[in-house]
Amino acid sequence: MTQSTERHYRTILTYGTFDLFHIGHVRLLRRLADLGDRLIVACSTDEFNAIKGKQTAIPYAHRVEVLEACRYVDQVIPEKTWEQKREDVVAHEVDLFAMGDDWAGKFDELRDLCDVLYLPRTENVSTTELKELIQTMRIRSTAAE
Repeated sequence: MTQSTERHYRTILTYGTFDLFHIGHVRLLRRLADLGDRLIVACSTDEFNAIKGKQTAIPYAHRVEVLEACRYVDQVIPEKTWEQKREDVVAHEVDLFAMGDDWAGKFDELRDLCDVLYLPRTENVSTTELKELIQTMRIRSTAAE
């Protein structure tokens, strides 16, 4: 399964860093929640982000708290390794593994355990772009002083 969203799933699992929580995150989580009964979000820990070479603006505990406050999310679990996805799918009896389409094809090996879906990202919104905008605003502000 790649783009069909007609089937109703019981448990859906997605992964992400969810730094600088924004409208793209909200829309992704809403679309995923609409596909099933329970949405589990695996949030990358600060330690795992360091392994991936990513630096977050918001600490892990705060990102988890924001996700838990989101009405579309039923459970938040830590993402600590690349390899844990198969174990998480089995442990949480996942019916649908879903990610943004920037990951298209990367998790197809999970299809023997559950359906896999790659959803289109929200146009013109990304955490990377927000970080760049904030940095540009900061540089302009400093230059104006």
